[in-house]
Amino acid sequence: MDRAERLAARRRTLLRYERELWQRGVARIAGVDEVGVGPLAGPLVAAAVILPRDIELSGVDDSKKLSRPARTRLCAAIRVCAVGVGLGVVEAAEVDRLNTFWAALEAMRRAVAALPVAAEQLLVDARTIPGVSLPQLALVKGDARSYSIAAASIVAKVTRDAMMDELDRDFPAYGFGRNMGYGTAEHLAALQQHGPCPVHRRSFLPVSQPRLPGF
Repeated sequence: MDRAERLAARRRTLLRYERELWQRGVARIAGVDEVGVGPLAGPLVAAAVILPRDIELSGVDDSKKLSRPARTRLCAAIRVCAVGVGLGVVEAAEVDRLNTFWAALEAMRRAVAALPVAAEQLLVDARTIPGVSLPQLALVKGDARSYSIAAASIVAKVTRDAMMDELDRDFPAYGFGRNMGYGTAEHLAALQQHGPCPVHRRSFLPVSQPRLPGF
């Protein structure tokens, strides 16, 4: 089996849940996923993606399995062919106020609300979203099991990475363009030297340590 055949087979596998729903007459299925729960800085971002029934885009998979160039290429292609894409962003200060569990749910709720066309069914990575009056199917490791959720994970990841690139220009000392806000050795060293900046999550260790500059 060559690469094209493998990608086509993977696409068919990932479309299992969507095909079942399409066959039942559910046309607008939104996959929903979020990224950015663990970083020490930056926003938490979610995406909701409704794809057409005749989707044939190959290479879509869990965003963590893909290189950054592949994610960027696929994100652009998804946006072109999607019936609708919605984004939900929860900034660092709101993550501190809500905690990451509720911030992730709020980001996903906002992403669904931002869809330009109403979904009929949600496929959600690992959980259900409160405050959304739509049928929902929670799939554990959904970004590796559902094409729509995988597409949402790609859009959310590419969107957040672009936001972190912008924050890197605003706060160059922390290397956000390389670490995306995660606690790498470089990032931790910058925190020790400079203290937190306005987009750090003040409720997270080690950002919250009082011995850091700025506290």
